[in-house]
Amino acid sequence: MNFQELRVNKFLLKALDELEYVYPTPIQRKTFRRISAGKDVVGIAPTGTGKTFAYLLPLLGMLEFSKEKHPRALIVLPTRELVLQVKDEAVKICKYKNLRIKEVYGGTNIKTQIEYLNDGGVDIIIGTPGRIFDIAVTGIVRFSNIKKLVIDEVDELLSLGFRPQLEQILDILPQKRQNLMFSSTLDQEIEELINKYFLEPEIIRIEDENLPIERIKHLLYEVPNINTKIELLKFLLSRNEFSKTLIFVSGKKLADYTYDKLTEEGLDNIGVLHSNKAQNNRFNTIKLFEKGKIKVLIATDIVSRGLDFKEVSHVIHLSVPESYNDFIHRVGRTGRAGAGGTEILMISSLEKQPEFIIDIPFEKIEIPEGLTISTFLLEDEKQLNQKKNPVKVPDIKKGGGSFHEVGLKKQRINKRKK
Repeated sequence: MNFQELRVNKFLLKALDELEYVYPTPIQRKTFRRISAGKDVVGIAPTGTGKTFAYLLPLLGMLEFSKEKHPRALIVLPTRELVLQVKDEAVKICKYKNLRIKEVYGGTNIKTQIEYLNDGGVDIIIGTPGRIFDIAVTGIVRFSNIKKLVIDEVDELLSLGFRPQLEQILDILPQKRQNLMFSSTLDQEIEELINKYFLEPEIIRIEDENLPIERIKHLLYEVPNINTKIELLKFLLSRNEFSKTLIFVSGKKLADYTYDKLTEEGLDNIGVLHSNKAQNNRFNTIKLFEKGKIKVLIATDIVSRGLDFKEVSHVIHLSVPESYNDFIHRVGRTGRAGAGGTEILMISSLEKQPEFIIDIPFEKIEIPEGLTISTFLLEDEKQLNQKKNPVKVPDIKKGGGSFHEVGLKKQRINKRKK
């Protein structure tokens, strides 16, 4: 079945043809008609399976031109980067429909954003939960006309602690509305939200059988510490096969440290992406990576969640993923649209190996001969090393050892003082 047979709006279909999109993914195919019929829908599908178009196509198809100033649809997302990406996708496929699509997010002046929404009006607001709620409570932009609500990447929204803001938004919206929710997973907390706010929702699942895990190579290196991992990175990135590479790290400090270590060796075409970077810097870095002007991008899990990077040849785990969801999110950046790819896991004896790693068909690769093996540990690694190898303190009561000798010496000194 192609998009035409799915009966996508003719104006959206024209834009899809120009973008060379022909066939809907399973999640798009299974949700389209149910959403178009006005039903509450929950779509559960792995990262990289086309969830964004699964709600954009029917939503944009249902909305028609209006002179109404205030929004009729709302899309809630966890990060600013994802807000902008979804907005760009919506604008692309809405090229031949006259709809006003605008974005809001934190970190910028709220008065400026309210003026932006009021200037010419708005049909669809795409934004982060905190800023959406802040705008709603001002009353300047009325949310009473919203008939369509989309909550995307809900598992990530909840993991980032946005449940209070999300429930506040759900409480202030009109009760008569269509609710759409998309997520990579479905857990008890998500089910609680569905049971509380959705009306007889249809839950549509796409199983993991189409995940890129089946289509990519899985390589594993046992490396003693971070600095040796970076030496291995330098060796690997010098090879031409690493055409577009994502490197995932556990935190912002490690992201900057890795970037500094790689660039001081003269390696170029490298970018770094985390939440401490200035907003314009982050957006520019994403665009440069998408265009291929940056070949290597170092990123944290949270900031890159949901970003749709195309033609990524390699995903490298410099830090071991903390959960299966993080692992799937990372690996889902490569092997997309039926293409191949490679993931590389670098793991040290100081790191805890997650249980799910056992089920992945990793091929163990030996460290290249002549690679510099560092003995220097970062502070976090030192703490892990201490936990793993605690210093054994002799029992003073049992006597013997230096502690006993020091004790006797102190006794003699005390006697002299007397």
